[in-house]
Amino acid sequence: MTEMSLSGTLTATGETRPRTSPGPMGDRVLHALTFGSACLVLLVLGGVFVSLIHGSIPALQTFGFEFLVSQSWNPATDKFGAAAPIYGTLLTSAIALLIAVPVGLGISVFLTELCPAWLARPIAIAIELLAGIPSIIYGIWGLFVLAPFLQRNFQPAVIDFFHGVPVLGSLFAGPPYGIGVFTAALILAIMILPFISSVTRDVFETVPSVLKEAAYGLGCTKWEVVRRVVIPHTRAGVIGAVMLALGRALGETMAVTFVIGNAHKIAASIMAPGTTISATIANEFTEATGDIYTSSLIALGLILFVVTFIVLAAARWMLHRMEKQGK
Repeated sequence: MTEMSLSGTLTATGETRPRTSPGPMGDRVLHALTFGSACLVLLVLGGVFVSLIHGSIPALQTFGFEFLVSQSWNPATDKFGAAAPIYGTLLTSAIALLIAVPVGLGISVFLTELCPAWLARPIAIAIELLAGIPSIIYGIWGLFVLAPFLQRNFQPAVIDFFHGVPVLGSLFAGPPYGIGVFTAALILAIMILPFISSVTRDVFETVPSVLKEAAYGLGCTKWEVVRRVVIPHTRAGVIGAVMLALGRALGETMAVTFVIGNAHKIAASIMAPGTTISATIANEFTEATGDIYTSSLIALGLILFVVTFIVLAAARWMLHRMEKQGK
């Protein structure tokens, strides 16, 4: 038997053909390029973090911990506090998730389990097109179409319905401005809906058919198959989709700036105007004249960076625990 040459492979005639796979030098180059790319990401991330810390030092030294808990935002007297933007950022993102997650999961279940094949693809394409619309278009639509509609038709009815009800009466108190925290959250829900529905639809399609067929064979209904087979089998992917959408909602700027009202105060009602970290930075950074004013805005960016990092780290930790429990 003829032995294969170390420098090539045998052909049908017994001749050797040069190797097409990269040799040791190619492997070293590939390793260096990929390692460098990975390190570049870490360097950029570290550089952004260091720059934010350096820029926010004057504000943090001046206000200390009070910067995180104070609602005061007065450029005339150089008194700044981040409580209202932090509250608005977390509240709008939470409300957006409460709206978008059930709708996104419902769309995914419909497309993968109930929708006819001829209709599923057009609906999926239409939903994914929502992700390609620029955020400023959402903001203009929200300001000139959605906000007036809510002001005339939705908010008065909701305010009257919950009037006098403990807790809910304060949560949905008027007057109906049209713009406000709820309007911004509704815009965010529409914007993150494609992320949730697209990712969950993809992970739902990875469920082996044999599992669902076995459940149907045992007499399970569609609802039982979805609840007991599809969602448990794909829960890690579903949580990943939700966290991806949350990261998108936390950092959204232009659409929220148009419709949230940009009021630096914490109100009990979600119908009232408010602000977010990104909206505050977008509105005021070009007007910041003093060092403390500019540093306070950079400190807001640092807070948003930390909050986003914590959210993504928590999501990764949850997925890791699920993987360990699955094993």
